[in-house]
Amino acid sequence: MAIHLVFETHSTTEDNEAGRATGWLPGRLSEAGRDHARELGLRRANDGLDAVFTSDLGRALETVAIAFSDTRLPVFHDWRLRECDYGSWSGCSAADLDRPHHVDTPYPSGETWTQAITRVERFVHDLQPRWSECRVLVIGHTATRWAFDHLIDGVPIEELVSEPFTWQEGWEYRLS
Repeated sequence: MAIHLVFETHSTTEDNEAGRATGWLPGRLSEAGRDHARELGLRRANDGLDAVFTSDLGRALETVAIAFSDTRLPVFHDWRLRECDYGSWSGCSAADLDRPHHVDTPYPSGETWTQAITRVERFVHDLQPRWSECRVLVIGHTATRWAFDHLIDGVPIEELVSEPFTWQEGWEYRLS
């Protein structure tokens, strides 16, 4: 029994536009981000979704509220879908994150990329059996997507953190 998992990132934030790494700070959607959230809702309106799961951070919640305000889809908030916790580096320049160094070394007062991926792995495990044979949408962050790429597609964490995050209109995964 499989789950069809669709992943979308939260919409563009003021921090994204300023080149800041928000981490576990809530963040706010920019004007462009609010437009992207409306487009996300239109794009996924007839996509056969059974549920929406979202990070509990403000920017993800705001994305879901705008995109799915006119639907009856159940929406579940889950802290395990959060971005990597950059700790005291939250809000710093995204260019200063040095992701490869933090695969197994925590950010000061934060977590490692390995810990963030393990957190998302617990979420993935909990999708079975309730959502078997369903199509679910997950709204999250870079860490969420990289966790799916690692856990489902087998991409090494070291490879993921060495590449820049590239946005697109959703990623599709199949969980067996």
